[in-house]
Amino acid sequence: MPRLYIVRHGRAAATFAEHADPGLDPVGQSQAEAVAAHLAPLGPIALLSSPLKRARETSEPLAKRWQRPVPIEPAVAEIPSPANMNLAERATWLRGFMEGSWRNASRELAQWREDAIATLGAIREDTVIFSHFIAINVAAGAAENDDRVILFRPDNCSVTILDVDNGRLTLVERGREAETKVN
Repeated sequence: MPRLYIVRHGRAAATFAEHADPGLDPVGQSQAEAVAAHLAPLGPIALLSSPLKRARETSEPLAKRWQRPVPIEPAVAEIPSPANMNLAERATWLRGFMEGSWRNASRELAQWREDAIATLGAIREDTVIFSHFIAINVAAGAAENDDRVILFRPDNCSVTILDVDNGRLTLVERGREAETKVN
């Protein structure tokens, strides 16, 4: 049974309201090094990353330790925001959306969620995945059969562990929680 270790990216150099695709700040880089040291005894095993810069940068220390490539998987990227929104509007939209459930989501967002769940459920080997706050909640929600957008607040570089059994996700352990604010 494949085990998934889903890592939330390290602390970003800018907020959701300030930059569309920030990298890591110095604290985030230190967090990435620490999670690499924590996960290093597991492998080397497969790696995957969101295409967003903060997730890719978080994956680099572990990839370097294991001397493994990090394939990009768009299905584990951050939730797509509606088109034609500036960054401030996007943050306001996300704060409101996070309070709801997936049954109230647009067709596009519901499809994004289903694609993320299907992609994770199709993984056939132990894998470390570098992802994002909402995407990690999507995986946990699927595992717990809970359609709230937010079940918990994974901290930067926390590790949420799930098993895959015949395409179904089972939550083994939630990652460390922290207060996350969308600015």
